[in-house]
Amino acid sequence: MEFMDVLKNRYSCKKYDGIQITKEELEVILEAGRLAPTAKNNQEQHIYVVQSAEELAKIDSLTPCRYGAPTVLIVAFDKNNTFTYPGQKYDSGIEDAAIVTTHMLLAAKSVGVESCWVNFFDPDKVKEAFNLPENEDVLTFVDLGYAADGAGPLANHDSRKPLADTVSYL
Repeated sequence: MEFMDVLKNRYSCKKYDGIQITKEELEVILEAGRLAPTAKNNQEQHIYVVQSAEELAKIDSLTPCRYGAPTVLIVAFDKNNTFTYPGQKYDSGIEDAAIVTTHMLLAAKSVGVESCWVNFFDPDKVKEAFNLPENEDVLTFVDLGYAADGAGPLANHDSRKPLADTVSYL
C-alpha cells in the first residue's frame, strides 16, 4: 500500500473478528516501532505483547476498549532513560513512546492489520496487573487484529480542517 493511502485509510478499529494476526505481521509492526526515531536515540520504549486469553482478560479488566482484538500491545517507556530538554520542563518519554506507537499503527495498516490507540485506563493499575518494572511508565495500549464485518471508521473520520487552519508560515 502506498504511504499516503496508509495514512488516508488507517482508522481506529472498534470491532475485531477475533482471528489472531500472523507472527510475520506482528514482527513487521514491532520492527516499525523499533525503527522509530527517539530523542538522542535513547530508545527508551518497551513493548509488551499480550495474546493469551489469561492476559487479555487482564486488559479487559483495565479498559472496556479492547473491542475483541486478539493482540494488544502495551507501550511503555523507561522514565530513567529519557532526554530532558532545555528549560528542564519536558522530557522525551511520552513523545518518543508516541512516535513508536504511531509507527506501529501505520505499519499495521500497511500489512492489512487494523489497530486502535487506547488510552482509557489507569496506567498505575496496568503496571500492577502486569508486574511491570517501577522505572517504566505506560503510555498506551494498541489493539491489533482484523476488522469484523460491519467495522469501519467513525462517521467523522474524513472530516479534516483545511490545511490553512492548522498551518502558519512565519
